[in-house]
Amino acid sequence: MNELTQGQILFLACGALGLGILMLIRGGNTTVNTSVYVANKFGIPPLLVGFTIVGFGTSLPELIVAINANLKGAGGIALGNILGSNIANILLVIGAAACVTPLIASPQALWRDIVMMLVATAILAGLLMFGSITALAGSLMLILLVVYVMWQVRSHKESDVHLPTEDESYKSLWVASLFLIKGLVLISLGAEFLVRGAQVSASIIGIPDAVVGLTVIAIGTSLPELATGIAAARKKETELLLGNIIGSNVFNILSILGIASLFKAFTQESISPQMIQFDIWAVIGVALFFSFMVFFVRKIGRRVGVTMVLVYCAYIFGLFALYWGDGASIPSYSPL
Repeated sequence: MNELTQGQILFLACGALGLGILMLIRGGNTTVNTSVYVANKFGIPPLLVGFTIVGFGTSLPELIVAINANLKGAGGIALGNILGSNIANILLVIGAAACVTPLIASPQALWRDIVMMLVATAILAGLLMFGSITALAGSLMLILLVVYVMWQVRSHKESDVHLPTEDESYKSLWVASLFLIKGLVLISLGAEFLVRGAQVSASIIGIPDAVVGLTVIAIGTSLPELATGIAAARKKETELLLGNIIGSNVFNILSILGIASLFKAFTQESISPQMIQFDIWAVIGVALFFSFMVFFVRKIGRRVGVTMVLVYCAYIFGLFALYWGDGASIPSYSPL
């Protein structure tokens, strides 16, 4: 039997990437919808559902990808995915939503989430510069997240938080549970396809794992948020949209890196110099810009939204331009 050529292997790897992204989107949507349905049936407080099930549910693709990639020795993909997703959530998702309709921000409603997002971002920056993310650091991040969620529940116990409408196709809890299992299976398989396709593609083309995580995988795992964000913008659900994105960024750092580090610590080899010299500063800059818009401008209009999307496109282009500008060569790759 003839061995596959590099071109054929790359074609199959790209197919795995596309299939993985589709499975993550489908699985993420199914998981969130059924989780909300089950939570409502058991009478779980809406605010608790919003900050835990919905927030964590929309971050499930990033979680499975991070664990999968780190266990396979591709920690750069996992870290790049977190950094890239947080940038994409603000510049791409919020920017695209603002292109649909101007977003009016309420600092009084969002200040806790924004402060927590800035704290989580600072923690991530410190850990990257320290050179590793151990199981102890991951445990502390998870504890901080639990304390944060409990504080939110106590602070807004009487608040009326609007949640997505239950899917009427679920006739019973048993049916919803089956759909929930289906969603989790799709996410797991999708992450497997996505990570393997990304690793093979990166090896053939000669792109570092971190760049793949920051671009292709970050965009792929942020597609559910993008679709949800645009839908929320059309329904004028600005507060829900902004709160969901901020919460997702917090969960991306504290829960995903926290849980993934419990399975296997992120070592110095997983942290590329580019992450410390450029990418983490991009995450910090985007977070500070968004915070400024919420607290002082209190509105993200269509022009700002278009600018945010264009800046994100320039950022992605810049990543590849900087890499190829360093004279990177394409290594030989063997499927064995």
